[in-house]
Amino acid sequence: MLVRTLKRMMERGQVEGMQEKLDIFFAADKITIQEYKELTDLLLGA
Repeated sequence: MLVRTLKRMMERGQVEGMQEKLDIFFAADKITIQEYKELTDLLLGA
């Protein structure tokens, strides 16, 4: 559910501070390495 919400935010252009959020969620084991890579790739393409 968190990943879906983060994707939706990126699709809407709400990307300010997103990399830091991704780093924190990954460090806190809230998202997997695969999800982190997918979201980071999506962010870089945004």
